[in-house]
Amino acid sequence: MVEPNPPTVTTTTDENKRLIRRFVQEFKNKANHGIVDELFSPRFEHHFKDPRLPKGREGMKALGGVVVKGFPGVQATIEDLLAEGNKVVERTTARATQKGEFNGVPATGNKVAWSEIHIYRIEGGKVAELWSEIDFLGIMLQIGAIPAQ
Repeated sequence: MVEPNPPTVTTTTDENKRLIRRFVQEFKNKANHGIVDELFSPRFEHHFKDPRLPKGREGMKALGGVVVKGFPGVQATIEDLLAEGNKVVERTTARATQKGEFNGVPATGNKVAWSEIHIYRIEGGKVAELWSEIDFLGIMLQIGAIPAQ
């Protein structure tokens, strides 16, 4: 017998924050991009304006690959992690050395730091939606792709 309204998984703000801490540690600091399949909903939507990336979880994994290709060993530090209801806001500082090509710019060996702000919507204990703001201008300035003035 199928239930007409299956129970939904309700998570607390602390559980939601733990989920995002785990994501940052695994995905960003360990380059374990496969963790997306475990922590993100199959219907995941990333509100990130880059038409080169596929949609959904595959796009998220591809984005991680682009960053690691240019900045292997990148390390992210969570500066703020705020939760209310089913949303978590993460403000992160990432640091790395550009050892590979990034957005058409060959490796420079430059040490780079950038900020990121992400808003995650959690549904059923998994990330269902993500809005991201990443300081790509700052990255491109630091690797010399854009002249500093």
